[in-house]
Amino acid sequence: MAKAVHSMIRVLDEARSVDFYRRAFGLEVADRLDFPDFTLIYLGNPETAFEVELTVNKGRTAPYDLGDGYGHLAVTVDDLAAEHARFEAEGLAPRKIVDFAPAGQRVARFFFVADPDGYQIEVIERGGRFG
Repeated sequence: MAKAVHSMIRVLDEARSVDFYRRAFGLEVADRLDFPDFTLIYLGNPETAFEVELTVNKGRTAPYDLGDGYGHLAVTVDDLAAEHARFEAEGLAPRKIVDFAPAGQRVARFFFVADPDGYQIEVIERGGRFG
């Protein structure tokens, strides 16, 4: 059986991205591997063994084209309203909270936030399928 261990995204500015993921999600640098042409930064926290891998390609100055294939990362939190307020206070520009209930019964309650490179992250309130 396969075990998911990380998801990789390419970022332009290591310090800016590490700061965003620390402030937004409490992710800290778990490992940093430096190579001649690129650097890999693994971010994690005690909540899960799953990590976000930031890849910094040295010499790259143009923003990445996220195209139409990228979806989003998702995390869960206990108190969505409190996290939304904290994101606003941190200046992280979260989008509005959505109660997703297409058939009249709530499937999820969430908001999205974009990281410094434009990657979307869904913040979901724990419960139901997302407990």
